[in-house]
Amino acid sequence: MPVTDVRHDLDNLTLTITADFAAPVERIWQVYADPRQLEKVWGPPSHPATVVDHDLTPGGRVTYYMTGPEGDKYAGYWLVTAVDEPRGFSFDDGFADLDFNPNPELPVSKNVYTFTAHDGGTRATYVGTYASAEALQQVLDMGIVEGASGAINQIDDLVAS
Repeated sequence: MPVTDVRHDLDNLTLTITADFAAPVERIWQVYADPRQLEKVWGPPSHPATVVDHDLTPGGRVTYYMTGPEGDKYAGYWLVTAVDEPRGFSFDDGFADLDFNPNPELPVSKNVYTFTAHDGGTRATYVGTYASAEALQQVLDMGIVEGASGAINQIDDLVAS
């Protein structure tokens, strides 16, 4: 399993997931840069993703929805704030309605994804920062750790194929 560590810090309002992959940095970057690859790993196995818009450039927007086992759909969006290809990127990640309008009732996280060479492969560090401890606790209660870990753990199979 690629995920090696998960830490949430209510004082610093962060959720940090660390994962190690047996693939070079450029290959892990490609998973996020290609919408067809991204949709294979963005949702957990039980909720596959469909990427609708994909503009991984500063100021760009990525929109997606995940489909649950009963056919229910959950939409979200990224607002890309910085890109340092292939070393990582930053974005605001929010929940949306099915027309991709932001859902103000659910938290938005500021995310920094960093990919560095490590032990012949890549160490990915995923850091999400929330506006408040309550917002972080809300997504923890919604199962973000399990969902994100399940999604990230699919990357090994994708890059091996």
